[in-house]
Parts: sequence; C-alpha cells; structure tokens
Amino acid sequence: MTKIKFSNFIMLLKGKQISCFGRHQKLWIHIVLMALMCIQCFCSTAFAQDTTFHFRKKTSILDYSPRLNKYRIGAVSGTIGAAYIGGMVYLNHEWYAQYPKSKFHFFNDAAEWNQIDKCGHITGSYVEAQYAYHIYRWAGMNRMQAAGYGALSGFLAQSSIEILDGFSSKWGASWSDIGANAFGSLLAMSQNMAWGEQRIQLKMSLHLVDYPRGDLGNRANELFGTSVFEKILKDYNNINFWLSVNPARFNPNQKHAKWLSIAVGYGAGNLYGGFENKWTDKQGNVYDYSSVKRYRKFFISLDYDLTQIKARTRFGRMVLGALNWIKLPAPAIEFNTLGQVVFHPCFFLNMEMPIYLKK
Repeated sequence: MTKIKFSNFIMLLKGKQISCFGRHQKLWIHIVLMALMCIQCFCSTAFAQDTTFHFRKKTSILDYSPRLNKYRIGAVSGTIGAAYIGGMVYLNHEWYAQYPKSKFHFFNDAAEWNQIDKCGHITGSYVEAQYAYHIYRWAGMNRMQAAGYGALSGFLAQSSIEILDGFSSKWGASWSDIGANAFGSLLAMSQNMAWGEQRIQLKMSLHLVDYPRGDLGNRANELFGTSVFEKILKDYNNINFWLSVNPARFNPNQKHAKWLSIAVGYGAGNLYGGFENKWTDKQGNVYDYSSVKRYRKFFISLDYDLTQIKARTRFGRMVLGALNWIKLPAPAIEFNTLGQVVFHPCFFLNMEMPIYLKK
C-alpha cells in the first residue's frame, strides 16, 4: 500500500517563489479586479432606482436588503472602483508593459491543454457570477435582477482580459475563452432565475502528484511552478473540474443526507506543452517527448453540498457558501484514455493511494 505523502505537501506549502508571469495565472489575478469593476458599474445604475431603506425588524448586516440600500450601494461602489483602478494599473505595469503592443487580433487556442484551461474559464465565470449574485442581493436587488447582472458580471470579469490579450503581440483574444465564459455565467444565471438556488454546481480540486525527474520534471516546474499556490492556478495535470448535482434539491421530500451530492469530473495528464510535448529552451535546445502520451481523465465521485449544512449563524452560512466551489476529499473512480480504471479511496491533494482496477 502506498503511504500518504504528507511531507511532499508540506514542502509545497513552504514554496516561497510564486511567479505571477503566466497567461492563466494573470487571468486568475484579474478575475477579482474585473468582478469588482462590473459590480461597481451596475451599482451605479441602481442609484437611479428607489434608494430609501427602512428595517421593520432587527436584522444582521449580512442579511439581504429587502430593497435597494443606498449606503450599501455607496460602500460597494467606492470600494470596487478604487480596487479596480489600482488593480488595472498594477496589472498593466507588471505584465503587459513587458511585451510589445500590436493590432487587435485573435488566437485560436481551442485545442490547448486538452481544454483544461477552458474548464477553468467556465468554472471561474460561474463562481464569479454566483459571488456577484449574492452581492447584488445583499445590496437590495430582487432575484431576477441579481441573477442577470451577476451573470453579466461573471462574463465580463473573465472576458475583458481578452481585450488586453488581443492588443498584445505575445498572445491574442480567444473566441473559445469567450464562449466558455458565457457558458459558465449562463449556467449560474439560469438556475438562479428558475430555482433561486444552484442545484447543479461547478467545482474544482487539486490532486498533487510527483513529476518524474530530469527534463520532464524541469519542464513541469517551469510551466506550473513548485509551490502549492502556483499549482492551484496553473498545474493543468493536477487541476480537476467537477459538475456536482445534489439529488435532495430535486426531491423536497428527502429528509436525510441532504448535503450528499454526486459529481462527475474531468482532468488531464502528461501535459508538458499547450499543444504537444515538444519545446525549445532559451538556449535553443529542442526537447521532443512526443512519446509521452497526453491523456484525459474522467471521474465519478461523491461530493458535499456545503450550503445544505445548517449553520447557526448567518456568517457561518456565508462561509460555507463561499467555499462550496471546492471539491472536498471523497472516494472517486477514474476512467482515462490510457485504458485504465483507477479507484481513489480519497481523491484530494497528495493523498495518493490509487488502486488499479484495470491497467
């Protein structure tokens, strides 16, 4: 039996060098900034509506406002505006200023990284749309308004970076990224409008495994980093994305285990380049590892809907909801395009105890 390599995980946590230079890492940095900008824009529109606000009973500051609250709108708008401007200046100085500008153009990256990055766009826009939805509800918007504006915020938060990429000679705007952003945002919006809740949820998890030593290990460190924080952002061999369905939300008569869900997941392996396992280093040396077969992984697993756990306080419910995009440890069965069937008793981080049912 393989032992759990907790020591490796601790070593990753101690990684001090966190690179901020990578197409998709800067995307995740930009996510928060763009979401803030979008919320600020729509909160400004909200001022044109009824901004009077009176509580009839004692409530918590964390509760949704029953109508548009000018104080909450003002606080959100001011904070978001300042954070967005500062963030944009920082991002342009630290990243785009290093590369020459060009005419706006597109770049076809639909086949890159076995679509793992596209799953990241879908999940990112979905999560951002959900966060924005709850912020708008907190500020006093009704469910339909918050769902629509939340989805638009999630879409713009992800897609606006395509404009910056489009004017950079290093990259280009991506239609497939834009389509993925739209899908994730619309998934959140449609459920909020139809049900007022998320019965089908998108999540992600990180499964840390060791890379082989030598050229492939060096390449992985160059591409994906060495610290756990870098790997969360861009390790396409170890990031997995999940679609989680909670049966209890479709069956109001269910009385027990309402938090239990069923999830299907997607991941990839042996990726040492966007399109192929072949690269050239800074010295001009060519490395061809096309013999290392790139493959896809598909999972079936149990999951937990944290929003179905009864917390005693509003703050507790808020924390559980905010963390619900993380796929927590659970048994999983993997089917991959190498022809393998693998049972993982606890699929999470570096808790590596695979049982090969078919090799």
